[in-house]
Amino acid sequence: MDLRPERGLAHSVHAIKDTRDGFRLFRLGGTLGWLDIKLRYRGSMLGPFWMTLSTAIMVGAMGFLYAALFNINLRVYLPFLSFSLILWGYLNSAVSEGCSTFTGSVGLIHALRMPFSVHVLRVTIRGLLTFLHSAAVVAIVFVIFGIAPRLNWEAPAGVLLWLADMYAITLLFGVLGARFRDMPPVSASVMQILFFVTPIIWKPDLIFTGRQYLLLDPCYPLVEIVRGPLMNQEVRPSIWLAAVAYSGLLWVAAFALFSRMRTRLAYWV
Repeated sequence: MDLRPERGLAHSVHAIKDTRDGFRLFRLGGTLGWLDIKLRYRGSMLGPFWMTLSTAIMVGAMGFLYAALFNINLRVYLPFLSFSLILWGYLNSAVSEGCSTFTGSVGLIHALRMPFSVHVLRVTIRGLLTFLHSAAVVAIVFVIFGIAPRLNWEAPAGVLLWLADMYAITLLFGVLGARFRDMPPVSASVMQILFFVTPIIWKPDLIFTGRQYLLLDPCYPLVEIVRGPLMNQEVRPSIWLAAVAYSGLLWVAAFALFSRMRTRLAYWV
């Protein structure tokens, strides 16, 4: 692993090479992510399906309560809530677990010559596997209430952009978490606030005035471009534009920080 100081554009070139080499080891990242899931639930009777059960309990408990509080038909609210919760769970894990992307892999980083991007893939895929286990509950809810995805370009485009954003978030917070050890509690506090500000447990149409200001919350368009098409709802062009803009800013910030700090990561962890 080359830890010499880099000058000029060398840091960007080496960061691109690191990312390319990391994706060539995609299967290794996936295997490490799956191994993390297995070790987390080692000795458990249900194993990873505890995530499915906990999601079902949360959706059932919150669905009936908040549908009554917001005076929304359960047929409309329960699919919305179930899908929103698992999307938020993946986003929250990308931030919280992203902070320990490199600090949690200190043994591998110090022992093996491996692209740093492999560790980012590991955390991203681990979050995706958790998401897929929880998605079983959403699939059942969709079948019960007859929800079918929109069969156009929006659904696959939203999913691909979402996955790319989860990788960028993991990379960004991985570097920040390696440098600043206060990042996990700080990010947890911010995400807790965003959970209530973002339309996750409440629907956007509950706001009658100032709805346009929802786009100032970067989490809303990123969630909506996945949630809307897969719930057979039209997504406004302004939401797509905001999602692409936030994604671009996210990737620029993540890659710029990774490029500048890549050679120092091994020292920080």
